[in-house]
Amino acid sequence: MNTLDAATGTLLGLACGDALGRPVEFRSARWIADTHGTVTEMLAHGTHRKPAGTVTDDTDLALCLARSLVECEAFDGEDVADRFVAWYEAGPFDVGLMTADAITEYRSGTSWRDAGREVWQGRPEGSNAGNGSVMRCAPHALAFTDDPETLTAVSRQSSAITHYDPRCTYGCAVLNRTIAGYLRDEDDPLASALEGVEGDAPDELVETLRLVPDLVDDGQLETSGYVIHTLQTALYDALTADSAEEAVATAVNRGGDTDTVGAVTGALAGARFGADALPDRWLDTVEYREDLELLSRALVSTEIETSV
Repeated sequence: MNTLDAATGTLLGLACGDALGRPVEFRSARWIADTHGTVTEMLAHGTHRKPAGTVTDDTDLALCLARSLVECEAFDGEDVADRFVAWYEAGPFDVGLMTADAITEYRSGTSWRDAGREVWQGRPEGSNAGNGSVMRCAPHALAFTDDPETLTAVSRQSSAITHYDPRCTYGCAVLNRTIAGYLRDEDDPLASALEGVEGDAPDELVETLRLVPDLVDDGQLETSGYVIHTLQTALYDALTADSAEEAVATAVNRGGDTDTVGAVTGALAGARFGADALPDRWLDTVEYREDLELLSRALVSTEIETSV
């Protein structure tokens, strides 16, 4: 598998997982099974009442990041924040609470470097480390595939625009370093990613993800909006599946925060198996397919400035 196929698979997989999970978001695994059996097709209506293939804020914000990287030929936090504002002002049907609060803080005049921190400091434990930045962060892995240190720094800075908690910022770094490892055809990208942040990242994050995949009980995996739950479940499903379709469908049918767990799993599975492994029936339906393919190609071919 070549780098472009893996890179394109990353962004298309993110969108496919997002769109597959969107109609059953917030539903339990039992409800999904009773209502749909096993969700393997792009469904219409459901949560948010949208047509089949419609993506949510997960893909929308990933597109903001990808377009910013390509057009600025660098990570530009202010440009990213401005794009988030434009997206928010257009009235998206789905937006996370911390993301909305941080965008509002930025609009009030706070620097992009400080907006997420201001919101985070006002939140109690339990509502301050959501998965709203890991869901969107994958474009950075394509832009900085061969520069792990820059990738870590950019992933953390980008996360902190809305999600400042170290579990979120380092969660993005681990996810992106894992995706980049697949793009480089490493044997064990997750182990390399964890080794690269060990000693700096929160112990809870590193130790929980180190259990994947062999020391995790599949039945105990969780699909809440907590960033560590999302990462552990997505990594487990992406690493243990025999195909990209199996990985994404397994994640979505667990219920809970299905669009985001699906999106993160899809990004990982797309990187692991490549775009050619994603089902044609998904790709023919998912929103923004052409944009995602073009941006993937641009991200791996454009020389992106590495200073941060």
